[in-house]
Amino acid sequence: MMALTETSRLLDEGARLRPERSQVRETAGMRVTRRRGEDSAGGYRRAGLWLATLLAFAVALQGGVAVAAGRPSLASWSYLVEKLIADGVPRATVVRSFSDPRVPAFDGLPFALEPREPQSRYRQFLEPGSLARARRCRDRWWPEISRAGRSTNVSPEVIAAILHVETGCGGYTGNSVVLYRLARLAMAAEPANLARNVASHQRSNRDLSRREVARKTAARARYLEDNFYPEVRATFTMSSQLGIDPLAIRGSVAGAFGWPQFLPASYVRFGRDGNANARVSLFEPPDAMHSVAAYLAGHGWRPGLSHAARRRVIWHYNRSDAYIDTVLALAARLHRQP
Repeated sequence: MMALTETSRLLDEGARLRPERSQVRETAGMRVTRRRGEDSAGGYRRAGLWLATLLAFAVALQGGVAVAAGRPSLASWSYLVEKLIADGVPRATVVRSFSDPRVPAFDGLPFALEPREPQSRYRQFLEPGSLARARRCRDRWWPEISRAGRSTNVSPEVIAAILHVETGCGGYTGNSVVLYRLARLAMAAEPANLARNVASHQRSNRDLSRREVARKTAARARYLEDNFYPEVRATFTMSSQLGIDPLAIRGSVAGAFGWPQFLPASYVRFGRDGNANARVSLFEPPDAMHSVAAYLAGHGWRPGLSHAARRRVIWHYNRSDAYIDTVLALAARLHRQP
């Protein structure tokens, strides 16, 4: 949805976000071994000029609306603020949100070039104690889970497995300000932040040329921005639809929320009113269950899918092989006989 679970959820290594929400673990490019003598003095000068240009552009941004408003915290977000305003989000709403004390000043986003997630991260969900809790959740909510499954032709056991892996059946949904968490990721390509990451990765990746490191860093920054800027925009859309303060939406440190840990764009597209109370809340079990079912159906789940096809559907929820393996293994253990 990435349901940046991340998760899907794309994760920022420097911010210690949950890898399963990173919804995205793709590399920024092929690894290239640096040839002896490749970094000439001229190459260093060019790299230095490139970084200086980025930093100068970042300084120029500070002359925008944010600084004019005389708010240092808002000024630090000027790259994103200007983009949101240009994209049609009401200026007053954006300025108020990024001036609020609940949104700290942007102090940089260190990010990894090639994030990795260990298989061991999800091993706990198949241990006896965790399985017992998952079965209790399945049994307690089985009428609603099975109804969501029947209405979409999605496996109810997979719905139950996702809700258990994501939040322990609603037991831990997070208390972070979703807008702030997503906004940090959307700032990956902000010029000063990009320049800092380029310099950092050039120091730590001595087997690559400086130019190649700069290219990979820029590609990774664009990837993060391309995936998370729409989520920031969707947060404002969602808050407008619900008539709530965009900063009132709370969730994980990866910017996902509710029982199924949806990102805002997934809520806007797949949120369902499972209990027919004229609102969609992913903190209400029926809505969460029907929304997960709608998400999976919307990405191609149907009866009779092969194992490989099921994996491809769940990949949209969380682009992690370890996550997909765990959900399908847990679903098999949660299967109920008719």
